[in-house]
Amino acid sequence: MSRSLFWLSDEAWAAIEPHLPKNQPGARRVDDRRVISGIIHMLKCGGRWADCPSEYGPSTTVYNRWNRWSRRGIWTRILAALTEQGWIAETGQIDSSYIKAHRSAGGAKGGPRANAIGISRGGRTTKIHALVDVLGRPLRLVLTPGNTSDVKGADLLIGETIGMKRVIADRGYDANRIRVALREQGTIPVIPGRRNRKRPIQYDERRYKDRWRVEAMFCRLKDFRRIATRYDKLARNFLSAVSLAAAVAFWL
Repeated sequence: MSRSLFWLSDEAWAAIEPHLPKNQPGARRVDDRRVISGIIHMLKCGGRWADCPSEYGPSTTVYNRWNRWSRRGIWTRILAALTEQGWIAETGQIDSSYIKAHRSAGGAKGGPRANAIGISRGGRTTKIHALVDVLGRPLRLVLTPGNTSDVKGADLLIGETIGMKRVIADRGYDANRIRVALREQGTIPVIPGRRNRKRPIQYDERRYKDRWRVEAMFCRLKDFRRIATRYDKLARNFLSAVSLAAAVAFWL
């Protein structure tokens, strides 16, 4: 087998296997480990599903299992299960990143906004909002259209920060309601104020320097070419891709 192909290690497979569907039908069903290795390979290389190497089985089998399990929420549940076992709750960080939507990502039923595609200065984009732990490992990932503000994206993540001592975010999250929501649950906001604020905001400048970890997380995610550019029409499939890439890059 070619060295350029991706194969799940024994340790990674042992972590994933308990969270996969059991007793699936099929007389000559291709092994799950082989197919999932093929799916991850395609996320890494960014190629068309039809061009999936034959070592992983028929390309239609690889895509169909990817799509069907995405519809059932399997890939996002795998990430959730892995994060529950090892996340560190002391400090969380919130940030977002734009993803350019390829022209092949258009045309899905429900329209672009229903599938998390919006028009921003970068063109047609999707925004990934992420909550990471103190080591920069993603705990929660959500998608919105690219023209959604960071403050609105934070509303989708704040509920996941309960139990954390502090949350670090940049000036894009400087909103009174975010600070109030965090303090009400016993979390210290480490968020600098915008420069146009009349009253300066006090925050822990030393801890704020650790915010590079969430930026590094996005850089690492975008090493997967199907994350750096969105090719998926459906938001659920792209979120599945982001979740699986995050699991492979940080939790396996």
